Amino acid sequence: MSSPLTSRLPLSRHQVDRDYLTRERAGVVDELLASAATRVLPVWRGRTLMASPDSLALLPASSVPPADDYVYLGVSKDPSAAEPVGTPVLAALLDDERAKSIAADDSAWGSPRVSGTALSARDAGLAVEAVAVANWHDSHRFSPRTGRRLVTDKAGWVRRDPDDGHEIFPRTDPAIIVGVTDADDRLLLGSNALWEQNRYSLLAGFVEPGESLEHAVQREIFEESGINVVSPRYLGSQPWPFPASLMLGFRAEVDTDDPGTLTPDGAEILDLRWFSRDELAAGLGEIVLPGRTSIARAIIEDWFGGEIDQ
Repeated sequence: MSSPLTSRLPLSRHQVDRDYLTRERAGVVDELLASAATRVLPVWRGRTLMASPDSLALLPASSVPPADDYVYLGVSKDPSAAEPVGTPVLAALLDDERAKSIAADDSAWGSPRVSGTALSARDAGLAVEAVAVANWHDSHRFSPRTGRRLVTDKAGWVRRDPDDGHEIFPRTDPAIIVGVTDADDRLLLGSNALWEQNRYSLLAGFVEPGESLEHAVQREIFEESGINVVSPRYLGSQPWPFPASLMLGFRAEVDTDDPGTLTPDGAEILDLRWFSRDELAAGLGEIVLPGRTSIARAIIEDWFGGEIDQ
């Protein structure tokens, strides 16, 4: 069951049955490639081939050059899509040469980070799934235990050591992102050292091993801002496969008994500012907010009380 926020997030939408049991069947990728009903989504360098700015290119297998790796994404559940409900979809993970043989123009390839708001729920779900697993394949070519080259198994969802059979599964890195408010219901926004000038967003960070989500909220906010927060409240989640995150959205309040001192950490966060709703509206010509694809934008607009025109 989705939270109200999650259901509104562009990259949390899906109309795909991942059909995980089929992944277990030996030879299933070859079966799917031989079927005229199968559609293939080409993936290259973290991007998917686009049929148009608002739709993925799902091609017959015969139209896509052989890939080193395939990932079975599942079957379409969208009754409004061009492909019938139940159409199986494979992601083909292409190298530079094969990708260019399909579409030499870089503009034909799109990142869900950019196109997410324009895609249908079915295509958004396919895109984030394909890119997430493709990124994992790119970063796990070799065994971390032995250094041996791994082979792909279980329809692209496992990489296996061919000598000892040890299996490695796709990883997802949980990260919290927090809308912090003070006693006057002002929202805390920060500017990251890696961002463009005057871009502000919510504070966020990865969950550490052995740490609860709530403790991660309190720790990250204090480390980046010097502020102590209480009452973390979960809002919703969104996959963010750039390269492998799951963003977990929270609201939290400044601890009025021990608020701390607002101080940017000076390394990751260069500036911190409190904004009332009026101040944020007035500052839109000066500051840049996160894009509409992000959960940060959704949490900010949830606090603001409506869509922000930027």
